[in-house]
Amino acid sequence: MKTRIIISGGGTGGHIFPAIAIANELRNQIPDVDILFVGANNRMEMRRVPEAGYEIKGIDMYGLQRSFTLKNVITNLKLPFRVWKSLRKAKKIIVDFNPHIAIGVGGYVSGPVLKIAASKKTPTLIQEQNSYPGITNKILAKKAKIICTAYDNLESFFDPNKTVKTGNPVRSDIINLPQNKEDAYKYFGLDPNKKIVSVIGGSLGAKSINESLMEIVHDFISEGIQLIWQTGEYYYQSIPEKLKEIEGIKILPFVKRMDYLYKISDVIVSRAGALSISELCIVGKPCVLVPSPNVAEDHQTKNANVLANAGAAVSVADKETKEKLGYVIFDLIDNNQKCEEMSKNLKKLAIPDATERIVIEIKKLLST
Repeated sequence: MKTRIIISGGGTGGHIFPAIAIANELRNQIPDVDILFVGANNRMEMRRVPEAGYEIKGIDMYGLQRSFTLKNVITNLKLPFRVWKSLRKAKKIIVDFNPHIAIGVGGYVSGPVLKIAASKKTPTLIQEQNSYPGITNKILAKKAKIICTAYDNLESFFDPNKTVKTGNPVRSDIINLPQNKEDAYKYFGLDPNKKIVSVIGGSLGAKSINESLMEIVHDFISEGIQLIWQTGEYYYQSIPEKLKEIEGIKILPFVKRMDYLYKISDVIVSRAGALSISELCIVGKPCVLVPSPNVAEDHQTKNANVLANAGAAVSVADKETKEKLGYVIFDLIDNNQKCEEMSKNLKKLAIPDATERIVIEIKKLLST
């Protein structure tokens, strides 16, 4: 008999790629497993999950809009109806698929799916990626059988008897970076003899980081430093074509070969999402973190503070990027001793076997 598992979550790469990593490891350890993803319609998981070879069903679910605009006020007024509709759709999916276990990896869509699963006596497991839990996981944790966390000291939010520190799942290609740098330099068309700064403002892009780079991009050229700049699909169109043609400046809407990027980067500028931080710890590359202010409970700032307090990163507030980002980048890349110390401190925080640890907990649930 096949083991049926639902994995729900999404919205950003920070939820999607860990979910896919868990699914891949489940396939490795449970030969006869049937995995169904549940995501939010019109979000990136509806494209990325099928690309990874998995079936996904969509639910029309979104979260509370926090910025005060007329459009967002109207959207929030419709939210109770959307929740009710999502619960109905989640119920149909759960009944039809009849999973042995339901896993939530974050994002609002995991709320209705795991709520219905728990009401049907299906064991649920949630994976809390951040150092400060979001509202959805705080609610779901009450009925969850196991809560997998990436940070210490979350017992004040979750039942310590159900909480296991596993770390965040990271793709195997990031854990096992290519040995040879030559292919990576060729992939980006960059010079092996010059240092490289990579900017990855999240899978959707980051307005503040992109605007700040526009003001300092020519400083990279004058300093003889190369730049890999992931803008996000939305912002890529606004970058002048003449910048995209400058030698030593590689501008992309989305970087598919993150293993190549990590391999050849000397300094990385990144948002402070849970997945990004987990990957940075594993690859041990000196980093400048710019936490997004547009996330629930300001959890990215809390994530960044964990690394900054450990001497593993430099944190720059989003509102201060135009004033400070350039100075911080160039100061760091010229300080070899600081870069080496930061790299060592990052690797101390790494949990490269997080995916295996989570699957162990899933198998425990399946055996009960």
